[in-house]
Amino acid sequence: MGPLLALTSAVCYGIVDFAGGLLSRRTHFVAVTFLGQAGGLLLALAAALLYPADAVQSADLFWGALSGVGSGTAMHFLNRGLSRGAMSVVVPVSAVTGVALSVLCGVLLGDRPTPLAWVGIAVTVPALWLVSAGDRAARGGVPDGLLASAGVAVQYIALAQASASSGLWPVAAGRIAAVLVLLPGAVRHAGRLRIPPALCAQSLLVGAGAALGLILYLLAAQRQLLAVAVVLASLYPALPVVLGLALLHEKVTRRQTAGLLGAAAATVLLTLG
Repeated sequence: MGPLLALTSAVCYGIVDFAGGLLSRRTHFVAVTFLGQAGGLLLALAAALLYPADAVQSADLFWGALSGVGSGTAMHFLNRGLSRGAMSVVVPVSAVTGVALSVLCGVLLGDRPTPLAWVGIAVTVPALWLVSAGDRAARGGVPDGLLASAGVAVQYIALAQASASSGLWPVAAGRIAAVLVLLPGAVRHAGRLRIPPALCAQSLLVGAGAALGLILYLLAAQRQLLAVAVVLASLYPALPVVLGLALLHEKVTRRQTAGLLGAAAATVLLTLG
């Protein structure tokens, strides 16, 4: 179940990033990010109340909150990058460094991936980098994607440290932390954050989808090596790239095609490993 949950998490994040990117081009990215975390908080609280938790320790809430700081940071820079760069470039770039840092920390914390899983891990990072090799004119959001990757790494590493007995409360604690981290920016831009009710509702829904992705990742990390769970969950860039090509008519290069094929191969290797 671990690999399946991690891959489902990747699908959730892929859809969320695509939808969030579209919204960030229609209204201010700060509003999309803040409302998204608020929507994620509502879903996470509901899920935590329904999912059984044997014992919630303060350490679990701390790790969840630290993960939320990473989430808020990642989504801020990711949505800013998506508001001015090609989706097929920004999203994969945000995953490259995040995967590398997360896997390295997982190994340092004691993970021992199988040789087959190591091959999958080795294939993933260059595959994601190849996917990000798009049209130079569309690379305006690359710096933001790289900044977002640090938040992605913190998000995944910290959340995986929470014990299984804490249920989903670490995810809820993370959404609270993310809202608090993003609140000063929302207040600072309050004059420019008046958006139509429809876009407000869509932003809340996108954030709820992101929280669902994190919940699935947490459940996967409890059943799978951290390094493998992170890599599988981080295959989410493939979906926005495909949707960007199909629906937004973004251009695909041979290098991007090779990267997508590499990501598919890594999925098989990590699942079997």
